[in-house]
Order: sequence, then C-alpha cells, then structure tokens
Amino acid sequence: MKTYVAAAFALALSVPTHAQTLTPNQLKRIDSVFASFDGTNRPGCAVGVGQAGVPMYTRGYGMSDLQHSVPITPQSIFHVASVSKQITAFAVGLLASDGKLSLDDDVREYVPELPDYGKKITLRHLIYHTSGIRDQWELLGMAGWRYPDDLFTQDDVLDIVTRQKALNFSPGDEYLYSNSGYSLLAMIVQRVSGMTLRDFADRRIFQPLGMTSTHVHDDHAMIVPGRTSAFAMGSTGWKLSIPDFDTHGATSLFTTVGDLLKWQHNFDAMTVGSPSLIADALTSAVLSNGKPAHYGFGIAIAKYRGEDTFGHGGADAGYRADVVRFPTQHLEIAVTCNFAEATPNVYARAVADVVLEGKLEPRPAEEKRVVAAEVSPARLAQLAGIYKASGSDQVFLLHVTDGKLVVANSGIALDPVDDSHFAIRGTPVEFLGRVGEVPHAMKLGATGDSMTRMPAFRPTTAQLPPFAGEYWSDELRVIYTVSVKDSVLVLHPFKRAAAPLMPAFADAFLGGQLGTVRFVRTKGVVTGFRLTGGRVRNVEFARRR
Repeated sequence: MKTYVAAAFALALSVPTHAQTLTPNQLKRIDSVFASFDGTNRPGCAVGVGQAGVPMYTRGYGMSDLQHSVPITPQSIFHVASVSKQITAFAVGLLASDGKLSLDDDVREYVPELPDYGKKITLRHLIYHTSGIRDQWELLGMAGWRYPDDLFTQDDVLDIVTRQKALNFSPGDEYLYSNSGYSLLAMIVQRVSGMTLRDFADRRIFQPLGMTSTHVHDDHAMIVPGRTSAFAMGSTGWKLSIPDFDTHGATSLFTTVGDLLKWQHNFDAMTVGSPSLIADALTSAVLSNGKPAHYGFGIAIAKYRGEDTFGHGGADAGYRADVVRFPTQHLEIAVTCNFAEATPNVYARAVADVVLEGKLEPRPAEEKRVVAAEVSPARLAQLAGIYKASGSDQVFLLHVTDGKLVVANSGIALDPVDDSHFAIRGTPVEFLGRVGEVPHAMKLGATGDSMTRMPAFRPTTAQLPPFAGEYWSDELRVIYTVSVKDSVLVLHPFKRAAAPLMPAFADAFLGGQLGTVRFVRTKGVVTGFRLTGGRVRNVEFARRR
C-alpha cells in the first residue's frame, strides 16, 4: 500500500531542550475547562500537559469512585479504550523491526482461521482500518450479545469474525474503522512472539518508558489498585457503567495521564522504536484511489488551527479518553474521564488553546458563523428525505419535528447555519443543489463523500405481508423475525427489543439502531435480507421455509 508521509515528522526530530512554564493565569484557565466536574458528588476527568518530555501540569477533577468517595488524582488509573490501538500497532511494528514479520504479510499467514476472501489482507490493512473486515462490536450486537453486560473474550471475537463470508469492501479501497483488525493484531503479537500482548507491551514498551502504572488489561477480574470506576447519567442519577470483557488490542489499555505523556513523548525521544518505525507510525495510509486516509499506527493525523496533530480518542461504557500531540510545539496533552457524557477531545483542544495562545491560527470562518435563528418550514420540508451512501446501504432518514430537521435513525437534530448548511454534533452537513430547490445529495464533513437523495418509498399495508417471516444468518447464527403489526412492519432481532421498520428506499427499511434492512427477491419473491450498520455491511439473512 502506498503511504503519505506526514510533514510534521521531520519537525518532530528537533526537540527543544526545555519546556515552557505555565503562568498562574494559564493554570487557572485550564482548571476552568474542567471546573464543572470538580466536585465530590460526580465523576470527572484527569488532565496531563507535557512539553519536550517534561510534565507541565497534571490534575484530577471530580470523583474516581462515588460509592467510596475517592477523588480523581493524576495517579488515577483509567481504561482508555481505543487509545490502546497505538500500543497494539507499535507492538506489531516492533516485531517487524525484529524481523519476525512483515507489515505487508498476508494476515492469513498468522490467522489461518480467517476465510480466503480472494484478496490479500495485510497487517498494514488491519493497522490502517482499510482491511474491509467487519467490526466485532457491531457483529456481536447484531448476534444478540449485550454490551457491556455480557463477557466478551478474544475467542468470541475470533469466532464471529472468522464466520463472516464477505468483507465490507475490497482491502485498501476505503477507510472504515474496524476494532476487529486490532483484536486480530493482538492475537498475531501473541502467536509470533510467544507472549501475550500484555507481557510483550510491558517488556518492550512500558518498562523502557517508565510507564509503571500502565498495562494491557486482559483479565476482567483482576484487581487494579487505584483504578477508577465509570458512570453514566440515568433517569435517577449516576449509574455504574464499566466494560466487562476480556478482549484487548482494540481496547483495554489501563493507564494514567502521566504515563500517557511519557508514551506521547516517545515519538520525539525515540527511546523505544527506531526512527524508521516512528516515521512509519506517523505516516498515513493512502487508499487505492490515491486519497490519504489520515490515519497511521492507531494515530489520527489531522490539523487543529493550523498545527499538525497526532492523536486518538477512546470510548468504552462510561470511560472516555483523548490524547493529542502538537509535534511542531513538542506539546503532549492527555485527558481521561470516567463518565459517558464527557467529550475529552473538546477538553484537550481547549487546553491547547490556552497553552499555545498566540501560536495557533484563528479559528476557521465557518466555526465563527452564528447558528441561524430559523430556517423556514418550507425549506426544512425540502431538505427532509432519505439519503443513501454511495458505497453501502447506510442511510440518513431526515424528517421535520418541532420545527427542526432531525435524523430519524437516532433522534439527533441538525443545527442550522443557513438554508443549505447545518451541523450534526459539530460535523458540517451541506445539502447539494440550488437553494430553494429539493437537494440531490448531502455531504457529511468538510471532505466527506456525498449521500444521494433517494426516491420516497411508501409501501401500502397490502404490500407488507410478503416481507414477514423468519430469517436465519449463518454469519451471526441467529434468527430474526419480521412481522406486521398495526399496518407497520416490525423487526424482532435475537435478544433485542422489537423495532418498527421505517421505509427507506425500494425494499429497504431502517431497523432502529441495527441499521438498514434491505430485502432480497428471487423472481419477485422475498428470499432474504441484508443487514447494514455503521461498520458492518451486507450481513446475509436467508428466509426460512
């Protein structure tokens, strides 16, 4: 696979001899970012700020354990979810440096249990999320596993991933986040090195870097002194929300903000890993169409206010985390939180605004736009409709509720900027076409692919019964039932609540959180359906007779 070298890597080699000192005013402003969490009756966050390997500020806000009144400190240990991917990818890179494997090897050399899809999937594909392998969490959810209540193991992941008969797309053609790839990488580390990822990372990464409070958590019952609990807000107050699984590689790194600063500084200091490995880790994949994926070794490559950044976020149950490096400034920031509503990526960049004040570009003009007070009902009605992705059956069904444009799939409202521009949780949305006319497409994100507007699909009550029946999936080993109730088609997934099927486009319906159910016909007769979610496409179900 071709690569795109991040320009910031060359700058990262010139390390300053000392870190700046934060002023009392800067410290006060950083504290203000987390002020609403700084109490004894709620969970919160920890923050770490370092430069050139020198910690400038670490502090905890809120409570680590509400049941025992334990506060968060810089030494509190958090589950940092997908931040784990940086460690897993680097471990595989170390094995490549050792000559034990090549990143361009076929995955099936190490995981022969995977089906032969007719196209080579390399270790790089797994690292870059360009393999096309379906995501483990979504597959397990479709199969009836209940997260976070059910105990997931590496064997469970291997079992369901290797039962998939098809890929989401041809390897290298697209970037689509897949936790499965990183679970497979953890298995490969163990099979090649003879050590678990936990032992390998401890010996080759954590000990050399002095990350004494960090480990890969591969035993859910293990006692970890100093570990935080995690929470989510329920109807009656805070509820425990702690992941319960024994799968790792894609997740399950336990660490502190101080140790995360040490890890990030290694990309400057190169205490662990050769310069070529560091360069590879900070290099983005390029897709088959020549476009960069903006993703390296578990590292999102982006810009913030004109500065190159390397980082990653994480979210599991009630845990949230974010790490971000500004290589030209040799600045490292880590934020870890223990409540589901936290947005540590926002907090980390607010901290960067304080530390790098005067060194960042002004915010883009689009971020300064005042949200429109009102878009006319007539215009909202024009925008409402069904929009389908070009490469999959993923759809957005937009309708108007209480004077707002709302995603029917999720209930999330779009914030208006003007008659053709909106935002959904900060992500820009542009409707394509002449203003005042029905749009032909919508585009998600500044560089996202457009989603085509589809003709309305309104089946009559008499057209619904042919869809009803029982459907079996070999790939998930479950039965779904489709019934008609009160003139509505209803999906009954295995071990999940029934959901009404909302018409989307011809023979396709939205099945709540599960995604798109697209029925398949043979000679005009419904013989099955394909289920598509956000990170899983076209799982096959055959109608039982």
